[in-house]
Amino acid sequence: MITFLVALACLVAGYFVYGRVVERLFAPDAGRSVPAEAMADGVDYVAMPTWKVFMIQFLNIAGLGPIFGAIMGAKFGVSSYLWIVFGSIFAGAVHDYLSGMLSVRHGGASLPELVGYYLGGGVRQVLRVFSVLLLVLVGVVFVAGPAKLLANLTPACGFTVWATLIFAYYVVATFLPVDKVIGRVYPLFAFALLFMAVGIGAMLLWHWPALPELTDAGALSNRHPDGVPVFPMMFVSIACGAISGFHATQSPMMARCMKNERYGRPVFYGAMIAEGIVALIWAAAATYFFGEHGMDEQNAAVVVNDIAGQWLGGVGALLALFGVVAAPITSGDTAFRSARLIVADFLHVDQKKIWRRLAISVPLFAAGLVLMQINFDVLWRYFAWCNQTLAVFTLWAVTVYLVREGKNCWVTLLPALFMTAVCSTYICIAPEGLTLAPWLSYGIGGLCTVAAAAFFAIWFNKQKRNK
Repeated sequence: MITFLVALACLVAGYFVYGRVVERLFAPDAGRSVPAEAMADGVDYVAMPTWKVFMIQFLNIAGLGPIFGAIMGAKFGVSSYLWIVFGSIFAGAVHDYLSGMLSVRHGGASLPELVGYYLGGGVRQVLRVFSVLLLVLVGVVFVAGPAKLLANLTPACGFTVWATLIFAYYVVATFLPVDKVIGRVYPLFAFALLFMAVGIGAMLLWHWPALPELTDAGALSNRHPDGVPVFPMMFVSIACGAISGFHATQSPMMARCMKNERYGRPVFYGAMIAEGIVALIWAAAATYFFGEHGMDEQNAAVVVNDIAGQWLGGVGALLALFGVVAAPITSGDTAFRSARLIVADFLHVDQKKIWRRLAISVPLFAAGLVLMQINFDVLWRYFAWCNQTLAVFTLWAVTVYLVREGKNCWVTLLPALFMTAVCSTYICIAPEGLTLAPWLSYGIGGLCTVAAAAFFAIWFNKQKRNK
């Protein structure tokens, strides 16, 4: 428990210390006009109270990621704690804050437009397709999970019925103004997700279980029952609890609703730290669960239900069910909303008229229904890799911004290089990738990272000469 408590304290301190460093690096301007004021349209550009913007941002980026990912990542052992802490503070929160604030500075621009502005038109075109594909994948995988669970609980209504109902809700939430459904309901969902995590955290303190400690012999050894390598697998399994490219697709929605630039740190950096805390709590609880019951359980939803039910009683089981069903649905609909905004941005289609929103949304939902026919496990694995790859593009774009502004670029350069190594190695070694031998996969991943570093060094020196 000591390691858990130290990790928890580090996350909190990270917000106040490193978060302040990153904020000063960006230098928000409290007197600068924000998109919610300059571009207000009553649909997507709507100023909302900061606490609402934070809660919506937290729920949008969280969903089930910091719960399911942390539970599966806990199988690797104590190293999962370290990745959640250092990943959240030095990679994920930096990624979320800087990409979110750049969107604020660029009129609430969607991620492909931001990345294209700093990495070039060719990358913009790739990211437009890549981002929309990822967001549709998110919407689909976050339909399948809740629909399967609800179908099991209600035999009279099968999977198809529940999936259809969830998709119908997606349609409504995607084209209605952001303050009508999302702004009113999502803060309550976010509160429930936080309440469940706080409850589990309190029970950890109450029971004080004998969790693995960093001081134990072989503490950082791989504990995964299937022998899955820690690198790169753990760094993809725990995405939303450490760093996730999906977050950068969600931030522009709240960048269009913030009232002032000075609220960027609590909204973007703070939401990521909050997600890291949730992931850490669930990783610790899962570590205890696996220690008591073994690591044979593969269904994270079962683990969530058992932990919440045993420690929080009937209320806990209800909250667990609510979280497993509501959290992914709320992330899924904002994924489709983000996809609509991305398409509208690059087609330059105004979104004030409902029929224009529907004209973009309907084809996206049709693509989602087609993808629903693919095996869920396959979809999830490709989503996980796409998610982290998008984070790589975002980190490199923000690094270019920092260089052009003459600011310290190391805060994003190091995470960019690390995630480049993770993603390039993963696609080589993973079963859903090239399935190459480990030594060859690590070699290719290393070469890709060195090549990225060399290319950046050449570009960096050219920039210095031009200045």
